[in-house]
Amino acid sequence: MHVHYISEQNSILNHFLAQIRDTEVQTDSMRFRKNIERIGEIMAYELSKVLAYKPKEVKTPLGFKSTYVLEDNVVLCSILRAGLALHTGFMNFFDDAENGFVSAFRHHPNNDDNFEILVEYQAAPSFNNKTLIVIDPMLATGQSLVAVLQKLLVQETPKELHIAVVIAAPEGVAYLQEHLPENCHLWIATLDEKLNEKKYIVPGLGDAGDLAYGSKL
Repeated sequence: MHVHYISEQNSILNHFLAQIRDTEVQTDSMRFRKNIERIGEIMAYELSKVLAYKPKEVKTPLGFKSTYVLEDNVVLCSILRAGLALHTGFMNFFDDAENGFVSAFRHHPNNDDNFEILVEYQAAPSFNNKTLIVIDPMLATGQSLVAVLQKLLVQETPKELHIAVVIAAPEGVAYLQEHLPENCHLWIATLDEKLNEKKYIVPGLGDAGDLAYGSKL
């Protein structure tokens, strides 16, 4: 698997990452969503550099200009509900993309720290021979992403597979490297230290879905 760490080079991305972590800034859910959206835009731009383009001659009011336009057919697929704001950022750049949505969550059958991943909802277009970009803000254990991809890839085969996450733990990256194909691309805005005993990212930022959309039952 090809892993890309976007924040290794300083840019405005690190400014937005700092704000989504800051407990004083997090109290403003609208600002949190907007910053996640901005991070999605930056990640979409960086990812776009490895996609395929084709030449095109564009007619302007004063003549013609030879340039390049995106050749890949892109399908964006986010994991509900935390991925929605990040998804919007990607849509702002890949405005012709088709869109899919999948639900995945940790189920604690014994009401303890042990959990299993349940994937209960899927609405996605065909992505056969297209570029599939799977979007999820947090990569903790990696089990959710693998479970989602196992469901998505049962009958469909993308031309290219990209995964975009904002904050990742080393354990999650290792899990994806073990379970996903070598030609997959993993795009990480920033890598954190570790998972704690409850399998949450440290230092992380908390629950991205709750911060964006409010607490859930």
